[in-house]
Amino acid sequence: MSEKKVALISGANKGIGLETGRQLGKLGYTILLGSRDALKGEVAARQLRGDGVDARVVKLDVVRQADIDAVAKLIASEFGKLDVLVNNAGAMIEKSWTKNSTSETKVADLRATFETNLFAVLALTQALLPLLKKSEAARIVNVSSILGSVSLQATKGSPTYDTKLFAYNSSKAALNVFTIHLAHELLGTKIKVNSAHPGWVHTDMGGSAAPMNVVDGAKTEVQLATLPEDGPTGGFFHLGKELAW
Repeated sequence: MSEKKVALISGANKGIGLETGRQLGKLGYTILLGSRDALKGEVAARQLRGDGVDARVVKLDVVRQADIDAVAKLIASEFGKLDVLVNNAGAMIEKSWTKNSTSETKVADLRATFETNLFAVLALTQALLPLLKKSEAARIVNVSSILGSVSLQATKGSPTYDTKLFAYNSSKAALNVFTIHLAHELLGTKIKVNSAHPGWVHTDMGGSAAPMNVVDGAKTEVQLATLPEDGPTGGFFHLGKELAW
């Protein structure tokens, strides 16, 4: 069994996922960068190794059960346990942040969004939970969004009230419920489960108008991945501040 702490990050060949790997790696973690494209993932891993991080790529398309099973088998054989799982991979199909087109949302788009943002998270977490239970103090971080806060979506005048991306927002709300339920199931264990809102970050998904850079965007994921024994579980956080569900 590996003496070093091991962290798997999905969707980690760029953006917030890659930066989360860099920051955790500099704290001494072995970083497994999950990437749909192994070649792009290897470029990212080399970049982290150049920064002194113990990083390697694992081919992981989160909607492919075969990839999930292969990653679980690799971690079991090479490390014997997993200390951190960051469910970072996500999808946003809607293109307009200003138009509410809920009544026109295609069922196929809802299914595709939930496939990545909820069902894949469930499948990956279930496959890796036996390895997380072998850690002395495992942490699961589900990367959500403030757009998944139902209370803020329903409150006129809130910062997200007018951003009605039905498929994306509802998938993140469902992810938050998964966080609550899994954390409750694991009460009494050394595993902590929390949802993270990275912020509106300048990435491919966030767009060029986003005010935050990826360094700051990764901080919430890193904070929740490194919580102390007396840290929270079953919560929704941004930069240490608890958010409304």
